[in-house]
Amino acid sequence: QLRLVESGGGLVQPGGSLRLSCTASGSSAGYTAIGWFRQVPGKEREGVSCISAHGGITNYTDSVKGRFTVSRDNAKNTVYLQMNSLKPEDTGVYYCAKSKTQILCRNVDTWGKGTQVTVSS
Repeated sequence: QLRLVESGGGLVQPGGSLRLSCTASGSSAGYTAIGWFRQVPGKEREGVSCISAHGGITNYTDSVKGRFTVSRDNAKNTVYLQMNSLKPEDTGVYYCAKSKTQILCRNVDTWGKGTQVTVSS
């Protein structure tokens, strides 16, 4: 059974950077798209980014375009989210999730447990 584990979260000052990792174990996630989502208490979980199965197609929510970069290394069963120029509003729990398809992340069926990102001075 596929298991996703996020890492790399932490506390960072505004303007700083973090790189999140999402590592799959138990089964390969290399044949599906992987999405990054975030959730703030009291708000709905929102999609942040999505990368297609072979990495050729990426999507970002408008608020992170130009600051976040998603990538993947299928040989390592790992997807990354490089987050630069972080803002306080980027604070939240970040989750990765496996899509049911190869390109889009609209339907996901497996979630990690999340990693906390806090942007504060």
